[in-house]
Amino acid sequence: MTVSRLTSSASRVALAGGIALSSVVLLSGTAFAHVSVQPQGEAAKGGYATVNIKVPNERDNASTVKVEVNFPLDHPLASVMPQPVPGWKAEVTKSKLSKPLELHGRTINEAVSKVTWTADGSKIGPGQFQQFPLSLGQLPEDADQLVLKAIQTYDNKEVVRWIEEQKEGAEEPQNPAPVLKLSAASADHHGGAAAPSASAAPSASASADEKAGHEDETASHKETAAADSSDTTARILGVLGILIGVAGVAFGVLAGRRRSL
Repeated sequence: MTVSRLTSSASRVALAGGIALSSVVLLSGTAFAHVSVQPQGEAAKGGYATVNIKVPNERDNASTVKVEVNFPLDHPLASVMPQPVPGWKAEVTKSKLSKPLELHGRTINEAVSKVTWTADGSKIGPGQFQQFPLSLGQLPEDADQLVLKAIQTYDNKEVVRWIEEQKEGAEEPQNPAPVLKLSAASADHHGGAAAPSASAAPSASASADEKAGHEDETASHKETAAADSSDTTARILGVLGILIGVAGVAFGVLAGRRRSL
């Protein structure tokens, strides 16, 4: 066999390996491309939780400039507090409840129905993602999950609606809504932070909630950094394994061709 044929064979092997590698990378990116909600620690029924709304940019030629997350009013949350995110302006929208809530000895007639983040000096560019932390409470005791429908807006005016609910036994929809899974209530105040007493002043309750929120947010940043680092390491190792495999196949083909000469 001539040298030109050997070179041609090696080129075909390398091309096939490159296509396989590209497919793995593309599929890997697609799997992590949905808007999602990720609890930091436990999100127990009847308790309080800190969660991150994770928003990846799915476009190569546009940036995300607005994110809207809607909360179900059939399982209303009396408290939804966004953590400030540099370069983004957060707006909390409340709606009137058809049935008032009783929480910590107080009657609540309205609940948060939507939180909207709008770019204010920042944006989510191609190949990037942003996390928007929220403090939530009191979580419902009569539900196993909360569906938080999201709307993502790009600077080219494109709008992606992450509002499709997963049907049992069916394939994942194209634009699935973020879902917060709730764990079973524990003995210590249903798994959440200790609730303030009914006789406590509103300002004291707010101060306690704010302090707990700051502690949860600090833990959230540490856990998020560790998770992102682990995920990145796993992807790098996977890609290196594929490259080594492709190189091995190419070497084997070339060695076989030389022995046949």
